[in-house]
Amino acid sequence: MSDQNLADWRKLAVKLETEINKVILGQESPVRLITTSIFARGHVLLEGDVGVGKTTLLKAFTRAIGGGYQRIEGTIDLMPNDLIYHTYLGEDGKPHVSPGPILMSGSDLSIFFFNEINRARPQVHSLLLRIMAEKTLSAFNKEHYFPHMVVFADRNQVEREETFEIPSAARDRFMMEIPILIPKADEMMKNLVFETKFHNADKLIEEVKPNLIKFNKLNELSETIQENIKATEALKNYALRLWKATKNPGDYGIKLSDIDMNRLIVSGASPRGMSMMMKAARVNAWLNDRTSVTPADIHAVFHETIAHRLVFNPVYEMRRTVIARDLTNGILNAINAP
Repeated sequence: MSDQNLADWRKLAVKLETEINKVILGQESPVRLITTSIFARGHVLLEGDVGVGKTTLLKAFTRAIGGGYQRIEGTIDLMPNDLIYHTYLGEDGKPHVSPGPILMSGSDLSIFFFNEINRARPQVHSLLLRIMAEKTLSAFNKEHYFPHMVVFADRNQVEREETFEIPSAARDRFMMEIPILIPKADEMMKNLVFETKFHNADKLIEEVKPNLIKFNKLNELSETIQENIKATEALKNYALRLWKATKNPGDYGIKLSDIDMNRLIVSGASPRGMSMMMKAARVNAWLNDRTSVTPADIHAVFHETIAHRLVFNPVYEMRRTVIARDLTNGILNAINAP
């Protein structure tokens, strides 16, 4: 793929963001991060309260990139097979089987949304993680492939009863955890409440230009971006220092109020996590029309690619969201950029 083709794809990526931001108010930062994950081919955890528009956001992206969109709700009684097939009694009184959400779009599945994944049992998590890693599934005496699938999942972080938190090893399979927050600007809040066009999500999504991006070309494009966006030796050393700081932040003079830094971190970022951080940083550089990664590109994705991978002492886990944000900011402030 030539430099001109990369430039043409970048124009489409910018157009993609413009289309999404037309219908999703006040979420420019999450839109950029989701765009980054799509072009980096990375799975995503979404963080946010109920009713902030996560489903609408993902449907809008699916309309713009093409391919199939499927969704499933996490429940206490959900079983692994529920991802694969449904059984029902037909009008003839006989049992029938129909494809479940994973199989329904076939190999054209481009976005799969698992809502409230922590309400599902670990056996369901295990199957999903295997499909994410292998992009394949054996069912009905046939091998099914999902080469273009990106998984998005969110967690119910308010209600703790009958939930099964995703363990740290499972969180590590997701490239990012992206917060989706209610816009703070009064005018945007008024529009969301009183502007009637935002009350009909399906009609709103129709305003997005369909099939703007060819979803079945994204794997090849992602590889090309990673090959063409370079990182200097100084930048590599900077990333290495950041990695070390995630393991022992106290050694770098990082302090957080009311936190014993010697007890905070059980495990820092994994090699996979740092690799995904650099993949996302390269895409961010490309989206900003740069041919080499800068510290600013790392800063743009550092919290979202690293925070959910950090394993805290259980005594601090209930405060994870706030502590993780303060810690990643502290690391970026403590480590001098080249």
